[in-house]
Amino acid sequence: MYVAVVAMCLGVMTTAGISVSQDRLSKRYTETVATEGGEKFSFEMVLIPGGSFLMGSPGDEAGRGDNEGPQHKVRLDPFYLCTTETTLGLFMAYYEEMMTIRSKQASAGQASKDDVDAVTCPTPVYGDLSMGYGKKNPAIAITWHNAVNFCKWLSEKTGKKYRLPTEAEWEYACRAGATSIYGVGSDPKVLKDYAWYGACSDGRNAEVAKRKPSAWGLYDMLGNVREWVHDYYSPTAYEETAKHNPAVNPAGPKSSKSPGSPAGVHVARGGDYDSPVEELRCAARAFEEEWWRMGDPQIPKSKWWLPEMDIIGFRVARPATQK
Repeated sequence: MYVAVVAMCLGVMTTAGISVSQDRLSKRYTETVATEGGEKFSFEMVLIPGGSFLMGSPGDEAGRGDNEGPQHKVRLDPFYLCTTETTLGLFMAYYEEMMTIRSKQASAGQASKDDVDAVTCPTPVYGDLSMGYGKKNPAIAITWHNAVNFCKWLSEKTGKKYRLPTEAEWEYACRAGATSIYGVGSDPKVLKDYAWYGACSDGRNAEVAKRKPSAWGLYDMLGNVREWVHDYYSPTAYEETAKHNPAVNPAGPKSSKSPGSPAGVHVARGGDYDSPVEELRCAARAFEEEWWRMGDPQIPKSKWWLPEMDIIGFRVARPATQK
């Protein structure tokens, strides 16, 4: 159902009307979220213009993985994307609010809602959610399921349809209109100005927006923490989307049979603070692997948390228009 909802959201603005409609959209806006306790958090959303691009990598790109091809043309409607990864401060506000709700439900003898469109209450985190990081560092140690639930919470708070970007949207935004390997250039030497990664990170992630932004005003698209996207992972996903010329607003496979979590394995993009340059390429694809859950001593493993995993986070997106 979530796939269908995203597809519907993506299709609100038809590509045929992009040139006219985009002129009427705000180029960026500030979203402010007030918690039940009165604390306020703000973040910036920037308009990603609709258009077409070649998704994936050419066969001769250094560091290329077999799951990055075939290259295929994709056409996307405009959408908004957060300029930074979701911060730990905002995510902890969501978590604390959910824990308060859980406590009230327990006192009243009520069960937490668990239908697909509801904002459900995460189970208590195992260990320290912050892992010693500050509120301006990216949110970490969360599963795809938890990131999606956060988006539902944020949507209820703001009245806007926040969600994870699709894999195609993420790569398109990362490239920022360029055809270079990293979006900001093809020479790895430029990365130290834009990304926290293995060569310059001191072995930990950093506060968001400490490096230069991309041409489209996005920070930390490469490095710092990997970012969950909407799509299920499949090593052959591009073979299907390449059958369409172009593929219009693709949202990935409808399910995943890959090993991993019971809910299926999802894609994570962008590399992290420990990544080599090959993993920072715009076309590089990663996905949840079994070792990501090794820090969780529970049986079965939590569908909410990836304890001790400070390499995975997310950023939010939303449709450019909504009814």
